[in-house]
Amino acid sequence: METHPPLAGPFALGTFSAGGGPAFPGLVTDDRVLDLRTVPVLGVPDLTTRALLERWDDVLPLLHAAAGSPEGTWLPLPDLRVHAPVEPRQILQSGANYRTHVIDLAVAHEPADGRPAEQVRAEVAAMMDRRAAEDRPYVFIGLPSSITGPYDDVVIPSWCAKPDWELELAAVIGRPAYRVTPEEAPEHVAAYTLANDLTARELVFRRDMPEIGTDWLRAKNAPTFTPLGPYLVPSAFVGDPGDLQVTLRLNGEVMQDESTEDMIFDVARLVSYVSQTVELLPGDLVLTGSPAGNGMHWGRLLRPGDVMEGTITGLGVQRNRCVAESTGDDESTGDDA
Repeated sequence: METHPPLAGPFALGTFSAGGGPAFPGLVTDDRVLDLRTVPVLGVPDLTTRALLERWDDVLPLLHAAAGSPEGTWLPLPDLRVHAPVEPRQILQSGANYRTHVIDLAVAHEPADGRPAEQVRAEVAAMMDRRAAEDRPYVFIGLPSSITGPYDDVVIPSWCAKPDWELELAAVIGRPAYRVTPEEAPEHVAAYTLANDLTARELVFRRDMPEIGTDWLRAKNAPTFTPLGPYLVPSAFVGDPGDLQVTLRLNGEVMQDESTEDMIFDVARLVSYVSQTVELLPGDLVLTGSPAGNGMHWGRLLRPGDVMEGTITGLGVQRNRCVAESTGDDESTGDDA
């Protein structure tokens, strides 16, 4: 029987459905799921994980009690479909936040001026030291429509030539956060989960408009380009988010395997920085950047049929198969080659 690394803590929160029915929030413990609609103190017909996050301070003790109570309906986890654990209003994504990753990308892009790789590494390392000292993370906006479930297929669009993986730790907001300090920020993070922030590498930089720079709309936001989950693990169970191992396997081969200790800006600094401009709301995601080991580094990008498996310490496993976008004329082209 297939085994998965254990979740941190006694339970996690997710979104599930059974037999094609409506999605519902569930409390996961071992291989069982408690349908939270059936818990009297919580249950309403249209209950969602985001609604629970909106009153997280009150809900978390109730979840502790529900995990040890006979009340409610428990269902076998293997019988359920696992959806993305939450529908956020906003996704804030940190770029260039892992030292080794940024250095590797800079070298992989091969500067046109012919500088040797060691010179590029040294210059980029110095740049990141300056950024850290100036306390200026780089954050851009993602679209909720890019989210898909932790075991759903990732569809590679017909226009995407260089699809790449980027497994990341995602902080999930509980209490609203606006202009909070780094010291206050952890109190506003309800949970953590996994996000694979896929990128169309050839579209990151606008060649026709170099003065404007990056095009995050097309590079990051195609449907299914953000597999999320499987679950929301309460931050109280996770411990230090700066000491987690981020691992991605491609067809069983380890490609990313790095500690969150390599982040330039930790979760508290990222949440605080974003909150100086944006009012973060319950259910919103703050993605913390991708560690080293992307396809650009390996010279091997995603293809239809590839299977990505991502894990982060204590947060579970996501597994997504890559498929080509259907063009609608597959049958007519079958034997012509």
